[in-house]
Amino acid sequence: MVEKFNWRTGRSCIFKNFVHLVFITKYRRGVFNKEMLDRLHVLFDETCKQMDVELIEFGGEDDHVHIMICCHPKIAISNLVGKLKGKSSYFLRQEFWSQLKSKLWGGHLWSPSYCVVSCGGAPLDIVKDYVANQRKDPDPKNIKRSKLLSGKKRAK
Repeated sequence: MVEKFNWRTGRSCIFKNFVHLVFITKYRRGVFNKEMLDRLHVLFDETCKQMDVELIEFGGEDDHVHIMICCHPKIAISNLVGKLKGKSSYFLRQEFWSQLKSKLWGGHLWSPSYCVVSCGGAPLDIVKDYVANQRKDPDPKNIKRSKLLSGKKRAK
C-alpha cells in the first residue's frame, strides 16, 4: 500500500502534522448556503497556500465548517485560525452582505472559539506504549499490529 500523505520537510525538520479545525458561526446561527460554503472553500485554500499550509479537506453545514490541514510545526494554530476566520469573514460580508445582514448580530460572522484536534498516525495507545518503552526490545506482535494500523506494508 502506498502512503496516501507524504512526509513534508522544513529547513530542519520532517513532519506529518495533521490538524482538524472546526469553526462555528456566532450564536450558532444558520448562515451558510451552498454558494457561501463553496466560496469559503476557495478562501480557506488561498489563505492556507499563503501560509504554506496544505488544505486537505473542507466540509460544512449552515452553522459550522470543518477543515483538515497539514501544517509546518512552526505555524501557530491560533495565528492560522485568526487568518482563516478574518479573511473569510471580510470577504463573505463583502460578497454576501444582503443575505447575511439579517442573520448576523453586530456584524460578527464567527464565534471567537474554535475546536482544534491533532489527527493522523498510529492510535494513541500505540504511541504512548512506544514512548514508555524506549530502550526496551519491542514485542514483535506490537510491531506487526502498529504497521497494520498505520497502513504500512509488512516488513519482509
